[in-house]
Amino acid sequence: MAIGRNALYFEDYVLSIQYFNQVIGARPYLHEPYFYRALAKFYLEDYTGAEQDCSEALERNPFVISSYEVRGLSRINRGKYREAAEDYVQALQYSPEQRGLYHNLVICEMQDSNYVSADKHVDEMIGKWPRLAQAYTLKADVKLKQKDTIQAISLIDKALEIDPYEGQAWSGRAILSMTQEKYAEAEEQFGKAIHLLPKSGNNYFNRALCRYNLNKLGDAMNDYDIALDLEPDSYVGHYNRALLRAQLGDDNRAIEDFDYVLKRDPEDYMALYNRATLKEQTGDFRGAIADYTTVIDHYPDFWTGLLARAECKRKIGDRKGAEQDEFKVTKAQIDKRYSGKVAKMVKTRKRSDKDLENYHSMVVEDETEMEQKYSNDYRGRIQNKKVGLEIQPMFVLSYYEKPRDVKAGVHYHKAIDDLYKESMFTQKLLITNSELALNEKEVERQFQSLDHHSSQLDHARDSLQAGKIFFARALDYYLVQDLENALNDLSLAIHFNPNFFASYFNRAIVRQKLLEVTRAQKEVETVESKLMDVLSRQGTTETVLNPGLAMENNAIMLDLDQAIQHQPDFVYAYYNRGNLFMENRDYRSAIEDYSKALQIKTDFAEAFYNRGLAYLSIDEITKGIQDLSKAGELGLYTAYNIIKRYSDAKE
Repeated sequence: MAIGRNALYFEDYVLSIQYFNQVIGARPYLHEPYFYRALAKFYLEDYTGAEQDCSEALERNPFVISSYEVRGLSRINRGKYREAAEDYVQALQYSPEQRGLYHNLVICEMQDSNYVSADKHVDEMIGKWPRLAQAYTLKADVKLKQKDTIQAISLIDKALEIDPYEGQAWSGRAILSMTQEKYAEAEEQFGKAIHLLPKSGNNYFNRALCRYNLNKLGDAMNDYDIALDLEPDSYVGHYNRALLRAQLGDDNRAIEDFDYVLKRDPEDYMALYNRATLKEQTGDFRGAIADYTTVIDHYPDFWTGLLARAECKRKIGDRKGAEQDEFKVTKAQIDKRYSGKVAKMVKTRKRSDKDLENYHSMVVEDETEMEQKYSNDYRGRIQNKKVGLEIQPMFVLSYYEKPRDVKAGVHYHKAIDDLYKESMFTQKLLITNSELALNEKEVERQFQSLDHHSSQLDHARDSLQAGKIFFARALDYYLVQDLENALNDLSLAIHFNPNFFASYFNRAIVRQKLLEVTRAQKEVETVESKLMDVLSRQGTTETVLNPGLAMENNAIMLDLDQAIQHQPDFVYAYYNRGNLFMENRDYRSAIEDYSKALQIKTDFAEAFYNRGLAYLSIDEITKGIQDLSKAGELGLYTAYNIIKRYSDAKE
C-alpha cells in the first residue's frame, strides 16, 4: 500500500494501480486501496473507473468523505451533475463544516438548472460563514442564472467589501460591467482580477474583448497571447486572435489560428471563409478558391462569397469560372434576392450565430457567465506543487525520460557514460529532470531488471563491484517507487564503495522524495481535520519542518556535498544542491551553486532558469531577467512569460 501511494504521489499512475490491485487481491475488504486506485484512475481521466472504485470503497466504508468527494468530481467530469450533487449532500451529512463541499454542491445544482436548491444551499454557506467573500460571489452567480442582475451586482459589491482581494469577485464584477458595455470599467476590473488570479485564462480572454471594443488592439493581442498560453485549447481564443491578427496585418499567423479552429471544427464555415480571405490576401488563390467553394457549397446564396471567389478565379486566369459566379449574383439581383448592400458590421457575435455576414465579428460564448471552478484539493494534497514560480526540477540518473517538444540542451557526463559501459545496467543510463511515468511494459521490464541484479549480487567479484550492483538495483527499486528499498541499497552501495559519487547523488534524490512524501502525509492529516480552512486561504503557506524532517533535510545536503567532493565537475550535484537551497529559501546560496554549475556547463538552461528565479526572489530583477532570457534562448520558452510579467512590473 505504501509503495502504491508513493507511486501515486509521483504521478506513476499506471504503476500505482498495479500495487493497489495487489492489495485488493490480498485484502478485498479494505476500502483504502479502492479509493487510491480511484484517485489514480481520476488522474488518468478514467472517470468511469474512478467512479466505480469510489463506489466500491463506499460499500466497504460509507463514512469516508474523500470517497464521496472523488466520486463527485468523477461524476462532474462525466456530466452527471445531479448524481454528483447527491454525493456532496451525503458528504455534508458527515462533515457539515467543509466549505468546499458546499461550493461544489451549489455549482452542480446550477449546472443542473436547480437554482432554487442552489440558492438555498448558498444561503446556508452564508449563514455558517457570513464573512466568506466567495459565498457572496457564488450567490451572485446563482442570481445571474435567475436573470437578477441588480442583486448580483449588490452581492459582488458585498464580497468585495468583505475581501477586496477576492479575485473571483473582481472577475464577476468585470463580467457584469462588460455585459452593460462599460468596457473601460470592465478592463480595469479584469486587471484587478488578473493581478489576484494570474493563471485564469478567462480573465485575459474577457479583458482582450474589452480592449478590442476600446480599440486597444495591441493590448488585446497581448492578452490573447497570454490567455492561449494558459488555455491553448480555447476555440474562441484562437478564433478571435485570428481576427485580430488579420486586422493588424499578420495574415500568415492568422491563418495558423484558423487552421487550429478548423481542425477542431471542420464545419465552421465562418472560420473557413475568413481563412479563404486571408489566403487570397497572401496570394494563395487556389487555396482561397478551395475554401470559398466549400463555404458556397453549404451556403449557395452567400453572394459575398461568390463575388470573392470570382475575383480569385480572375487572378488565376479562370475567366469563365469568374463570369459564372458573377452571373449567379446578377441573376439574384434580378430576382431581388440580392440587394448589393454591405452588411452592417457587428463587433461581436454569439458563438451560436451562424449568419455568414457576421464572419468578421469577434466571438463570445452564448451566455456570458462568471467562472466558477470546482474545489479539487486532491492534486494539492497528493503532489503539493502549488507554487507561484516553479523552479526546474532536480536531476536524477534514470533509464527513462519524458519526451519534450523542445529539448533544452544535452545532459551528459563522461563518468556516467563510463559507468553505463560497465554493462551492469539493463538500459542506457540517462541524466534527466523530466522523469517519465512508466507504462505496464516498462514496469514489467524493471521488475525483471530487479531480479537480474539480485542474482548478480551472488557472483560479485569484490566490494567495488558489489557496490555498483547495489547501485543498479537501487535504480530498479527507485523506478518502481519502492523508495525505502532504494535507500537501503544505495546505503549498501556507499558502504561497499564509499568513493562512488553516483550513489551519493541518487541517494540524495531518494531521500528528497521520501521527505516530500512524509511532508505530504503530515499535510494530509492536517487537511483531513481542517480541509476547508486551507482551501479558503489566499496564496501558499510555509511548511515548518519538525526535527526529524530537518535532520533528513541535512542528510540530503550532506549526500550532495559528498557527490561534489568525489566528482567536483558533476554539475548536476551543484544544480540539485541549488534547488535544495531554493526550497529552504536560502536564495543567495542557491545562486552560488547555480553559478558554479554554469562555470562548468555554460549552456545549462535549467541552471540559468532557476538562478533567474533566485535573483527575482531577492528583488534583483535585472539579473533575473537576464538569466531567464538566456534560459529562453537555450530552449526553456516558459521563461518568456515570466520575463514579460516582471518587465511589466518594472515599467
